[in-house]
Amino acid sequence: MTQFDKRNISMMMDLYEMTMANGYFANQQKTQKVVFDVFYRKNPDQGGYAVFAGLEQVVEYAENLHFDSADIDYFRSLNLFSEEFLQYLKEFRFTGDIYAFPEGTVMYPNEPVITVVAPLIDAQLIETAILTQVNHQSLIATKTSRIVRAAQGRIVSDFGARRAHNIDAAVYGARAAYIGGASGTATVMAGQKFRIPVNGTMAHSWVMYFKDEYEAFRRYAEIYPDNVVLLDSGDLAYLSKKVRKMLDDAGLEDCKIVVSNSLDEYTITSILYQGGKIDSFGVGERLITAKSNPVFGAVYKISAVKENGSFVPRIKVSETVEKITNPGLKQVYRIFGDCGQAVADLITGAEEEVDLTNPYRYVDPEKPWKNRHFENCTAKADSQKRQTYSPSTISGRNQGICEKAA
Repeated sequence: MTQFDKRNISMMMDLYEMTMANGYFANQQKTQKVVFDVFYRKNPDQGGYAVFAGLEQVVEYAENLHFDSADIDYFRSLNLFSEEFLQYLKEFRFTGDIYAFPEGTVMYPNEPVITVVAPLIDAQLIETAILTQVNHQSLIATKTSRIVRAAQGRIVSDFGARRAHNIDAAVYGARAAYIGGASGTATVMAGQKFRIPVNGTMAHSWVMYFKDEYEAFRRYAEIYPDNVVLLDSGDLAYLSKKVRKMLDDAGLEDCKIVVSNSLDEYTITSILYQGGKIDSFGVGERLITAKSNPVFGAVYKISAVKENGSFVPRIKVSETVEKITNPGLKQVYRIFGDCGQAVADLITGAEEEVDLTNPYRYVDPEKPWKNRHFENCTAKADSQKRQTYSPSTISGRNQGICEKAA
């Protein structure tokens, strides 16, 4: 196979999902309903929040999950699965429901950002695909959000494709960067696939081809008179101030300065602190790889099993406190104070009544000595409303440009 061959990404799973599914099938447990939660434990870069991304690809995976003849033959060659189970896989389709935050939502540790309610085998088989998409795209969206905040209103574009870990990482990383607040991308496939604005100019090879810089820049400007951007490296704070003065003295106050050179939220903050006169940042390797903290760490844990018509909670117990799971089918509310700003997230049981007439005491689950009280609060469901995806609804979802983080 080559990378241009058609591929069935249903096979993007860990082997243990198949061995467990085969075991559930053998024990006649394949139709029992269960609940799995997707959550993460720590914010990247010790930040105060993360940005949720990757949901559209999760839904696409669930909607199209199937196994063709070549897949069945491969599983048969492993000598791990019963023939009855392999025949069952031929007609398999995901039949569960997926509840999730909208993409672009600001999220916090230990709250279920995706909840899967499905038959046991269905829920188990989609684990790796969910985590692959959510961990990668949420990581890049969060990193981009940090960079955009550091830019203080200036344009930030994704220039990272050539440093991404592979082609898919570049394309879906560009998508995540756009959700996280980037204004565009240099990656053409991402622009085509997701209708993200694309931008870019020339490489050093263009300049080096001509006899001198002046001719190279002049030739480029003649071809693209309305889209001339000249980038380079160096001491960006010093050079941008020098160039800004030269442009202003020449009456070119409307000319914008764009820079790109191993940038991230830290270098951008430093450049602006030094008084750098920059209008736009092209950010590459440190964005697309989330270089400072390249692992997001979302997990997929069972939280309830349906027995006698009701969901019975399940909990993972560990000597490591942070690995103890929050049991049961849950709901998440974003709580707003009387000033209109979000002050906390509240996790409740799915059927639990929320009464905000009395002050809630909010406690850090890992550091219970850290707690706060809020009064006059409201729980605005529209700000943290979960989107629901099931076989009857996921085919009608929007296919347009993804939402940016609020």
